[in-house]
Amino acid sequence: MAEERKKLTVPDLALRKKAGQKVVMASIPDYPSAVWAERAGIDIAAVGDSLGMVSYGLPNTLPVTIDTMIAHAQAVRRGAPTCMIMVSMTYGSYATPELGVHNAVRLMKEGGADVVKMQGGKEKAHIVRAIADAGVPVMSHVGMCPHYMHLYGGFKLQGRTADEALRIIEDGQAIEAAGAVGFEIEAVPAVVAKAVDDAVKIFTFGIGAGNASCGQLLLAFDLLGVFDQFKPKFTKRYANLSEIAVEALQRFAAEVREGSFPDADHSYGMKPEEQAALEALIAKRKT
Repeated sequence: MAEERKKLTVPDLALRKKAGQKVVMASIPDYPSAVWAERAGIDIAAVGDSLGMVSYGLPNTLPVTIDTMIAHAQAVRRGAPTCMIMVSMTYGSYATPELGVHNAVRLMKEGGADVVKMQGGKEKAHIVRAIADAGVPVMSHVGMCPHYMHLYGGFKLQGRTADEALRIIEDGQAIEAAGAVGFEIEAVPAVVAKAVDDAVKIFTFGIGAGNASCGQLLLAFDLLGVFDQFKPKFTKRYANLSEIAVEALQRFAAEVREGSFPDADHSYGMKPEEQAALEALIAKRKT
C-alpha cells in the first residue's frame, strides 16, 4: 500500500531550505489542473493572479479581484487536498495595512489558503508586518513584480546593474525582518537571485531566477503548453496540450460533419420490445 503523502507545512519551508531540499511549485488556476498537481506530487500549488491572463485572457494581472482568487483557491483546494496552497493577493488588495489584513484573512477563511502572497519589498514591509502580526502566514515578491509593470514599462528583467541588485537584496532582507515566511524572486539574473537567497534565512522561490532558490515555480499552463500564445524565456515546455486539444477538436468537428459521430458505440439503446411498442404507437398516431 502506497504511503500517504504528508502535506508540506509553513515550518517545513525553513527546514527544507536549511537542508538544501528543493520544493516543487506550480501555479495552478483551476480544479482539473489541481487534480493533476496532486497526482504528480507537486509540493505547493500556487494560485496566482496570473490566472487572469492564462484563464481569462486579460492583458495583465491588474484587473483580477480577491473574489475571483477566492473562487479559484476553493477549486484548487478541492482538487489538491495534500498540496500546500499559496494564494496571491491581488493588485490594490493590500494598499493599506488594514486592507491587506482584511483580504489576507478572507483568503485564509474563505479560500482555504495555507499562506498568502503579496508583492513588494522595503516599501511594503509595514504591510507584510501587519499581515504577519494578524496571524496569517505571508510571503512577498521581489525582482520583477507584475503589479508594478507600469512603473517598469512592461514585464522587464530586473537587477541588471549592481545598484539594482543591491536594492533587491535589501528588499528581501526587509521582507524577512517584517515577519514573512518567504518570498518570490522573479525575472532577475541567476547570480542576483543567489545573492538574495544567501542574504536571508527564510524560504525563497524563483521563477526566471536561476536555480539557487529552495523552491522553483512555473505556471502549470505554460509548462504543459496549455497557454501557448506567449512563452517566457524561463519557461520550459514539458508537453504541448494545446496542440493535442486542437487536433482532438478538429477530429470531433470532422466526424460530426460527416455524420460518423455519434455512432452506435456512443449512443444509448432501447430494449427491442420497447422499441417495437414505440414504433407501433408512432404508426397508430399517423393513421
